Amino acid sequence: MKRTIRTEEQIIGILQEHEAGAKCADLCRKHGMSEGTFYAWKAKYSGMTVSEAKRLKALEDENAKLKRLLAEQMLDMAAMKELLSKKW
Repeated sequence: MKRTIRTEEQIIGILQEHEAGAKCADLCRKHGMSEGTFYAWKAKYSGMTVSEAKRLKALEDENAKLKRLLAEQMLDMAAMKELLSKKW
């Protein structure tokens, strides 16, 4: 299957179609995706509005950035400790 990147609006629209009564297999065939992808989206975005999904995405991006900064700082601290321990 061809990989396509869908926006939060598209994902929530597909989930709303399912909530309206469409079958999962039919939706997956119509939108060209696997059932595994559908259920992963359902676990992540079920019951959300578009604005909530965008906020979730922004928070996930910010969290990833903060994790990278923390990792870099920890590496710097480890390097400084190693350097100081060798000097004495």
